Amino acid sequence: MTVRDTIVLDDPVSTFEEQAAPATRVRGYWQSVLYRLRHDPVTLVFAAIVLLIVLAAIFAPYLVPFDPYKEGIAGRLKPFGWRGHLLGTDELGRDVLSRLLYGGRVSLVMGVVPVLVATLIGGLLGVVGGFAGGRINTVIMRTMDVFYAFPSVLLAVAIAGAMGGGMANGMLALTMVFIPPMCRVAETATTQVRALDFIEAARASGAGTATIIRYHVLGNVLGPVFIYASSLVSVSILLASGLSFLGLGVRPPVADWGLMLSTLRQSIYVVPLVCAAPGVAIFITSICCNLVSDGLRAAMDVRM
Repeated sequence: MTVRDTIVLDDPVSTFEEQAAPATRVRGYWQSVLYRLRHDPVTLVFAAIVLLIVLAAIFAPYLVPFDPYKEGIAGRLKPFGWRGHLLGTDELGRDVLSRLLYGGRVSLVMGVVPVLVATLIGGLLGVVGGFAGGRINTVIMRTMDVFYAFPSVLLAVAIAGAMGGGMANGMLALTMVFIPPMCRVAETATTQVRALDFIEAARASGAGTATIIRYHVLGNVLGPVFIYASSLVSVSILLASGLSFLGLGVRPPVADWGLMLSTLRQSIYVVPLVCAAPGVAIFITSICCNLVSDGLRAAMDVRM
């Protein structure tokens, strides 16, 4: 070994560079959320089931083995597998599997649309009331408290019954039921964010109210609102099915899971498995949506 080699090896700068640890990459918030979701097999499995249900409903016209509205009195109330009817036939001889696929379209629409509309309206009212405070907050929240005085199921039945039933009126009733809780969640989150130091710093820097809400408040409020809205989808599906079961939602001959339960309940002692099929579809969809919502809440680290 030469003297020059010895000098290079003894160079403190070279030794430090060789021993320095590689820099770790810091994940952003949404990257962390995706990382947690990718490592949560339970959420991924149930999210895949929900995706399959949605795809089956969307492509129902290409998947149904029979016309869901074609009646055949000679083939009514047949068991599983009868002449190609995998899930049997209903009280009018219509294929149950075909009606389940078509009914999924209606049930999913009635489960998602009211939640989306309620999130927009209730979230807006909650953010305005929470950020403004004072009398505006009092007026908005006391109005929401009036709706809290009634159970959600009874309120939905009362509103749908007063408006005469039907799919549109049923979705309107569900929307009115979901607005108060969405408003409450948004108002609570906004009130907490409003008291933080960076909001005061934004005010001191001369930022206007609209700018503060847009760039500082919404980013911190959307997380809890989104998680709560996702948990309401399963509730909306159950309530929509209940309205149809009572005759206050979708009307015959439109295929809907709740309406199918209502029309098949009188034949439960004849073909019990066929009659249970719509209930099983409601149960699987609701429980999967709930578990996906729980997984999203854990991944987004939202405490409600």
